[in-house]
Amino acid sequence: MSGEPQLLSVQRRFWELIAAGVSSEDAGVAVGVSATCGSKWFRRFGGVNPRWVAPQGQKRPRLSIDEREQIMIGTAQGESIRSMAARLGRAPSTVMREIAHNGVMRGHVGRYRARYRFGARRAGWDAKSGYSARIAQLRSEQRARRPKTGKLGRCPALRTEVQAWLVKKFSPEQIAGELARTYPDRPEMQVSHETIYKALYVQGRGELRRELTKCLRTGRALRKPRHRSRAGSGRIPGMVNISERPAEAADRAVPGHWEGDLIIGKNQRSQIGTLVERSTGFVQLLHLPTRRDPETVAEVMVTTIQALPETLRKTLTWDQGSEMAAHARISVDAGIDIYFCDPHSPWQRGSNENTNGLLRQYFPKGTDLSVHSADYLAEVAAELNERPRKRFDWDNPTNRLNQLLQSPPTETTVATKP
Repeated sequence: MSGEPQLLSVQRRFWELIAAGVSSEDAGVAVGVSATCGSKWFRRFGGVNPRWVAPQGQKRPRLSIDEREQIMIGTAQGESIRSMAARLGRAPSTVMREIAHNGVMRGHVGRYRARYRFGARRAGWDAKSGYSARIAQLRSEQRARRPKTGKLGRCPALRTEVQAWLVKKFSPEQIAGELARTYPDRPEMQVSHETIYKALYVQGRGELRRELTKCLRTGRALRKPRHRSRAGSGRIPGMVNISERPAEAADRAVPGHWEGDLIIGKNQRSQIGTLVERSTGFVQLLHLPTRRDPETVAEVMVTTIQALPETLRKTLTWDQGSEMAAHARISVDAGIDIYFCDPHSPWQRGSNENTNGLLRQYFPKGTDLSVHSADYLAEVAAELNERPRKRFDWDNPTNRLNQLLQSPPTETTVATKP
């Protein structure tokens, strides 16, 4: 028999399915529980796999139900601690702790002794009912599930720093990088991004305020499985496919290659245009409060792109949205070559997709985007461009762009990570 309790084995399989992208309801049914139970498990842990299922780094695994049954038999027969330990291949202290922690005393509180036989009046220890393998296993499981205080709970100064960065809308990964750079010689003031996520999502820990989840890019109070990409729109006359885009645009080493898209507001009636420079991550926002017809989009885009230095006007990659039907005019007037992604391929505009996710912190889905002025859009873009980025060793897009403008293009070296 396996040493892992049946319930924990089922939950382990449940979280493996969640990690594979299966919904909580379907994962619950697949492991033999109800869809409702699967949903409750998922929400209980905030969508985060509870690591108590399989603790890492232990020298020896926990006692199995088989071993506990052997201890139950041994205590019933009055066997000594050392004898039981030798038979199980365990340290005597392990067996002693097991009986002390998970055994049940009747009347008398004391340690188990071999001479305290079943029914021995002076000991007050009923060996047969004093240690039950089943009860001990349940107690062990409950103790393993109990939330442990994490690093953020133990270090108030670190928790305060993390909360301050979250309020500034830094992502957990950006916060982890900033802390490592700010406190290189103080490990107690450093924390992984996964620890921050768990402190937010698994509220049994009580390490970060629940309302701070609203500062995350998604604004969610729990994790969601990844979904497949949505269907795209139809073809645009005269468009040039991304396969014909210059190779230099793909490796991010040369500045001037942009990606663009629209984020859409409530009832599909408002929108904001987004432009992201691939080598620096520099963001520009297009003010399109009420209309996204091709002529309006072209006019705003030409004005924005023409303001850029010529060295930063090489290519623009967009999806196959009808708002770009006037792409030929944009290309001629703005002096930039335009390429279109394949259908259902948002990863071909990875920088832009990532930026659109960041922007949802400022412009949540289902809200009216027309209420935001052009000045506010400029403020949001400036704030995003000041955020540190992992792929730049926690430098920010504004600094990277300034470095490019101050250096000849042939001397430019930019990170190539997506």
